[in-house]
Amino acid sequence: MENAPNTNFCIFNHSVDDPNQRLLNRLMDQQIDLIFAAIADATRRNILTLLLEDDMAVSDVAEPFAISLAAVSKHLAILTRAGLISQEKRGRVKWCKLEPDAMRAASIWLQGFGQFDAVDLDQFEQFLKSELPANDF
Repeated sequence: MENAPNTNFCIFNHSVDDPNQRLLNRLMDQQIDLIFAAIADATRRNILTLLLEDDMAVSDVAEPFAISLAAVSKHLAILTRAGLISQEKRGRVKWCKLEPDAMRAASIWLQGFGQFDAVDLDQFEQFLKSELPANDF
């Protein structure tokens, strides 16, 4: 019996059975769902692109769109609920600010698939030149 394996131990994975971790995972999933729902709309993606430059007043955000201010406000509310932007009142004007860290959870989730690595555009251009006839490029 000298060589018998020790069976008097227990392996316990705290991350699987920890109720706090389960709650955190569920909240993270809900946040990711809100983010993807928010960026599923082209108008909201365009609003995020506008806010990349600087904070903007709601009226300035609405200006380039052929929709009502009320419709833009609804889009902004969805972006705010997803945590992608924040809004604050300065005097009588409501300002919107991009919250870039809010996309981190969704970005990490996407990176898990591995197929969203950065594309080397120079290498892609060389590939296109080699595959397409010269007059098509």
